[in-house]
Amino acid sequence: MTIDFSGEIWFWKGPAPFYFVTVPENESREIKELERMVSYGWGMIPVTATIGKTEWKTALWPKDGRYVLPLKVVVRRAEKLDQDATTTVRLEVG
Repeated sequence: MTIDFSGEIWFWKGPAPFYFVTVPENESREIKELERMVSYGWGMIPVTATIGKTEWKTALWPKDGRYVLPLKVVVRRAEKLDQDATTTVRLEVG
């Protein structure tokens, strides 16, 4: 399944700070339907994500009934992304 969406980058100030983009509600519901087939546990969904010309393998994390995409520093630097910026994401689920 391929999903394209745009979202705002936000910062989580936990014990291990990180940047994320939240998957929209409708797209999160579609992904949830595949969870039993693709998740490796804890609701984590393996994906290949693409922003601009940067592609990487990661996993979506469940949060508040939706999924969030973690943005590695190498991705943010390559695509010149920062907190509160809106970015377009392509996800290949599974």
